Amino acid sequence: MVPPDPTLPRRRVASPPTTDPQTRAEALAVAAKALRSAEHVCVLTGAGISAESGIPTFREAQTGLWAQYSPQELATAAAFASHPARVWQWYAARRASVRVAQPNPAHLALATLAQRVSHCSLITQNVDDLHERAGSRDVIRLHGSLMHARCSNGCAGSVLPTDEQHGDPPPCPTCGALMRPDVVWFGEPLPMGPFEAARNAAVACDVFLSIGTSNLVEPAASLPWISATHGATVIVVNQSMEGQRKGPSILPLEGPAGVLLPRLIAEAFAGRRPRRQAE
Repeated sequence: MVPPDPTLPRRRVASPPTTDPQTRAEALAVAAKALRSAEHVCVLTGAGISAESGIPTFREAQTGLWAQYSPQELATAAAFASHPARVWQWYAARRASVRVAQPNPAHLALATLAQRVSHCSLITQNVDDLHERAGSRDVIRLHGSLMHARCSNGCAGSVLPTDEQHGDPPPCPTCGALMRPDVVWFGEPLPMGPFEAARNAAVACDVFLSIGTSNLVEPAASLPWISATHGATVIVVNQSMEGQRKGPSILPLEGPAGVLLPRLIAEAFAGRRPRRQAE
């Protein structure tokens, strides 16, 4: 979904209290009230939401056979140029782990949220496809997709790798160069199109939901705080609040997203019919 023009006036939601809620129930009630009043909700998800589906984080994926390699040997353009089969096989193993994983209640709750508000922009730092499998549409992908491959030579060629393509990288169907995982490697910039769409959504929204991310790694880490400076309520759902910012417009909900998000969305929209049906 294309976010509204951030230069246009937007409806403001009531500001949360200046003191942190004392209990999780109080925090959920305040967050639900803000969410219920919102016209445009922006969501940012990180590795924490996928970890609840059993998908290992980037570092955790470097176990067993792969423990002997550093990230620079598996996730850089130079590594692929030197050892394309090694890099391709590691990403094939990661794809296999994603394919057996299932969306968890947090993914499903976000798909439900999109049916309850006028505008919902979903941004993810993850490279799995669990949001799409849960029913979310028009996901803004900051780091690409593990489930796609693109031409390493930069042409428009792309493929959806199959389970059988786990050995050597296949040739580009357009120019014959090797295909590479369609993800952002170390040393590569974020794609400008998705990041601009993410920033515009952060500026335009009434409520910003930050889920399963430490909000420490730039430039994605700046998105919730950009949103806060433009008047939005920021709801942070994470297992730990260590390193997260604090402020009168920031609501912390500490705990697993798979537990808290379904409760939050159920409380916010109890008795309301969906504004649109799932596709």
